[in-house]
Amino acid sequence: MTFGLEQLRRCNVAVDLGAARTRVYLKDTGLVVDEPSIVALNTHTGSLIAVGSLADGMAGRTPKHIRVVRPISGGTVVDIDMAQRMLRHLVSQKLRKAWRRSPVLRAAVCIPHDSDPLAQRAAVETLTGIGARRVELVDTLIAAAVGCGLPVEQPEASMIVVCGAASTQVAVLSLGSIVAAEKVLVGGDAIDYAVVQHVRNQHELMLPTQGLHPLHLALRAVPPPEGTEVRGRDVATGLSRTVRVSTAHVREAINTPLTAVLDAISRVLRECPPDLVADLGVRGLTLAGGSAVLPGLDSMIRTGTGMSVQIAKDPDVCSVAGLGAMMEGKVQPMHLDPLEVDPS
Repeated sequence: MTFGLEQLRRCNVAVDLGAARTRVYLKDTGLVVDEPSIVALNTHTGSLIAVGSLADGMAGRTPKHIRVVRPISGGTVVDIDMAQRMLRHLVSQKLRKAWRRSPVLRAAVCIPHDSDPLAQRAAVETLTGIGARRVELVDTLIAAAVGCGLPVEQPEASMIVVCGAASTQVAVLSLGSIVAAEKVLVGGDAIDYAVVQHVRNQHELMLPTQGLHPLHLALRAVPPPEGTEVRGRDVATGLSRTVRVSTAHVREAINTPLTAVLDAISRVLRECPPDLVADLGVRGLTLAGGSAVLPGLDSMIRTGTGMSVQIAKDPDVCSVAGLGAMMEGKVQPMHLDPLEVDPS
């Protein structure tokens, strides 16, 4: 981690290319961009119509000649050209001027754990295409752990669960490195899909994307209400219809995908040395990522593992905040002096 920190301190900007949102952190300034990773494209002319929040509001409501595109999937750039165009529009004119004042623009970007070389190259090409002269790749798990305030550089265990839109990553860290890690393709999108399928099977109703919001609020309420009214399209007639959905039944529907996260945590713990697991018995684990506040996730992990579970403050920006902290020198590496042996 020492070598990585020295390289990161020379960077000017940190980027978190998430499947749900793209975030940009400018050194000595803070978070300057936090927008949905989505663009609206005119298929006739090839021009961009909207980017970020504006394009997100168009999803599901566009005519045939307008296509809504997500150039990032699971933290990996799947369309380099579209990702570059999206970043150019998200980065304001003021920020571009700040970048031009720097003689050599260096950027740091989060990548998912165990990303293949093609995914790493896509991330590098995306940032070099908008002016970066050098790109440092940082594991999302390490960046999120630093952003949560965990002492990852110390010789003690820190456990982080990063819940994204497309996947969930679990890791135990010590001495600035990952000891054991797992990645499962279960995230906020999978949870929403389970809810949509439950409503369709039980009530013959197709929910729109915005129709999930009342259910999210109901599941997070303390105590949760017995039922919530949602509006969608009737499967048989195609007409708009309102039904009352049981909150308890919805919670049962999302337990199946959430179980995969619990299994990943168990596999990581089995790979760790006993000393680190003993540390975690005292400290517990921390949830980060945009989907860390999924209803029932923290209580399920607490019940299944017997460990204490904390949700990070501002869990959705932990990764880019961790990159920013490393860029600004707020994380100090461990300096281990070599042992000298008396030749006599």
